[in-house]
Amino acid sequence: MNTTILLFLLQDGITNGAIYALLGLALVLVFAVTRVILIPQGEFVTYGALSYAMLATGQVPGTVQLAVGMGLVAFALDLFFARKALRARLVARSAALNIAFPVGLLAVTYKVAGPTTPMAVNIALALLIVAAIGLFLYRIAFQPIAHTSVLVLLIAAVGCHLALQGLGLVFFGAEGLRGPALSSAAVTAGPLRFTGQSLAVYGLTIAFIVGLWLFFGYTKTGKALRATAVNRLGARLVGIRTSLSGQIAFLLASMIGAISGILIVPITTLYYDTGFLIGLKGFIAAIIGGLVSYPLTAIAAILVGIVEAFSSFYASNFKEVIVFTLILPVLVLRSLAAPAVEEEKD
Repeated sequence: MNTTILLFLLQDGITNGAIYALLGLALVLVFAVTRVILIPQGEFVTYGALSYAMLATGQVPGTVQLAVGMGLVAFALDLFFARKALRARLVARSAALNIAFPVGLLAVTYKVAGPTTPMAVNIALALLIVAAIGLFLYRIAFQPIAHTSVLVLLIAAVGCHLALQGLGLVFFGAEGLRGPALSSAAVTAGPLRFTGQSLAVYGLTIAFIVGLWLFFGYTKTGKALRATAVNRLGARLVGIRTSLSGQIAFLLASMIGAISGILIVPITTLYYDTGFLIGLKGFIAAIIGGLVSYPLTAIAAILVGIVEAFSSFYASNFKEVIVFTLILPVLVLRSLAAPAVEEEKD
């Protein structure tokens, strides 16, 4: 291996690692606030990427219809859980969020979708569609069982992943799709060539890391999310709506996943089930970060990307095995450091 190949591999690893960092940050955010290990994070990537790719060709993705259906279910749940104390204001607010918003999004999508629609409009529509799905997913699948154990929440997350993946096959088909690049610009630095797409990946990753730091450190909503993460019951006692905190966490995670997909789809062909594997690599970074540390998760994601790039060069057949093996020493060390807990006896 010469210096040029080494630099190319590092560049590829850092680019992939930046995407994994975004997904890892989203996983840490959701787990910290809701205790949900968000297995469907990969589906947010797929839905965002393929919805954008379909909109770029002038087609209306089925995900916008899914958002309308999920909104109707969420509205029915709101009415059911508030049936003993229904108020006009509550019904109106729920109808606006769960019905008017997705139906309006559906109408706008059908109206503006076309081969000449500006790229910025397609990106905005894809982000709004996936954000709506993420918001309704929490309301339907996780908010009613928010106080159960982590294991129950994990089982629900796996079920949501399987359902969303199957729906992805229905919406996008078995054929892969690619979307238009965000920029055709390119910068050369020695033997390396940085495309506008890779520069967008670096810039958005840094922007999200800084944005999350500012959000959690300096905004009232961010501090409420931190309080919910530290002590859910205590947060409720001081007046923080923990259900709203969960909705915000899922909204942010779904948007991060959609943005990651939009950044990836011009670089490589994505299929309806590709996002799951990408999400798992973000999950490895989140586990290395202990599902609590944002900086450590970002650093671990870069490491995962670099290991993947070098594994592809030296042993491409075992690339995934090598990457997923990274999680084993971390789990062993954490199990050794954790205090022993006796099993409960019946």
